[in-house]
Amino acid sequence: MILSDKTISRMLDDGSLTIRPVTKEQIQPASVDIRLGNTFSVVDDSPSGIITLDSAIKYKSITADTYLLLPGQFVLATTMEYFELPDDLTAFVEGRSSLGRMGLFIQNAGWVDPGFKGEITLELFNANRCAIELKSGRRVGQLVFAKMDDNALNPYNGKYQGQTGATGSRVFMDADIK
Repeated sequence: MILSDKTISRMLDDGSLTIRPVTKEQIQPASVDIRLGNTFSVVDDSPSGIITLDSAIKYKSITADTYLLLPGQFVLATTMEYFELPDDLTAFVEGRSSLGRMGLFIQNAGWVDPGFKGEITLELFNANRCAIELKSGRRVGQLVFAKMDDNALNPYNGKYQGQTGATGSRVFMDADIK
């Protein structure tokens, strides 16, 4: 079941869902608007020009209120908001259609697990032939919350728990790599 604005507001008020900072204007009929934070990370060039899945990837990170995303460029960004989801709630991350129509693709894994705590890292790609100016604080997407039929047996407590800022891939920490 997708949560309504009424249920989201109630959960924020009773503390069973945490989103901070959040304004009443961000709460939509069936979602919460998410805003762009001020940290951005790009993959640091490796000497070999190859990224592997079994070793840490180096990133260059900056803090800025404005970021110019060049044509064909990929950057990690973060939400302005910090989230804490209860063990019976999950969320879908959706980019804004208005930005997609400009050629700005906004993604994360598309999914926020029950029990997650932290800022959400967004993957941004400019598919346009022109640069796109990104500004901290601008609405870039929305979270759609879905109530689960029961609490998760194993709520999220993975390698991105508690993340803040534009957090790079930690795929090298996966158990199946060894």
